[in-house]
Amino acid sequence: MGGRPLIGVSTYLESGARWGVWELEAALLPAGYPRLVQRAGGLAAMLPPDAPEHAAATVARLDGLVIAGGPDVEPVHYGAERDPRTGPPARERDAWELALIHAALAADIPLLGICRGMQLLNVALGGTLVQHLDGHAEVVGVFGHHPVKPVPGTRYAEAVPEETSVPTYHHQSVDHLGTGLLPSAHAPDGTVEAIELPGDSWVLGVQWHPEMGEDVRVMRTLVEAARLNTAQAPSARPAFEDEAP
Repeated sequence: MGGRPLIGVSTYLESGARWGVWELEAALLPAGYPRLVQRAGGLAAMLPPDAPEHAAATVARLDGLVIAGGPDVEPVHYGAERDPRTGPPARERDAWELALIHAALAADIPLLGICRGMQLLNVALGGTLVQHLDGHAEVVGVFGHHPVKPVPGTRYAEAVPEETSVPTYHHQSVDHLGTGLLPSAHAPDGTVEAIELPGDSWVLGVQWHPEMGEDVRVMRTLVEAARLNTAQAPSARPAFEDEAP
């Protein structure tokens, strides 16, 4: 069915990147993300932070969207005081990725949030976060593994029906769910490990890092949803013009 869908993946802006004799600010993304998109049958496009007002035009050019992992979401976005263990804010990235999420939801573009991306999806829909959680990032800078169990009847369970061991590294998690979201997988300690919107729209968040493992099923379902979405409504793609000022 059709060609390879174009999947946008949000990226970091980081200073001090080095190549050759150069040390400059760079738009960075761990290679596991585009490789996972490619292995799942998609074309990967890196999306560096931009002005939030450009999010709708950006999403309009995509077939699917991935919000990548990264730093803690600033607690101001969910009405909380900062816990001392919460990392420093990434305000430019928060603003850009929240705008991307809202644009994807409005345009009914398939959306996958990974780790921070799942947490930001929850926050975008009015949910809150636990600012510190023990046991899910036991060694600094090293991915751990633990099992996640799908919730029967969910989109995630349809893609991955069995309990699986997943690569994980996070110290925050979903607390109160955002409007309309349902839990679709849990860790043994009860932590919500996946969330989704029920219905026809393809919207899923996973707390772990599938780009660090071998299982492509979650990404493949996003790619297939993007391909189907494009095939069903090819004429709905807008003209590629910038927004009005």
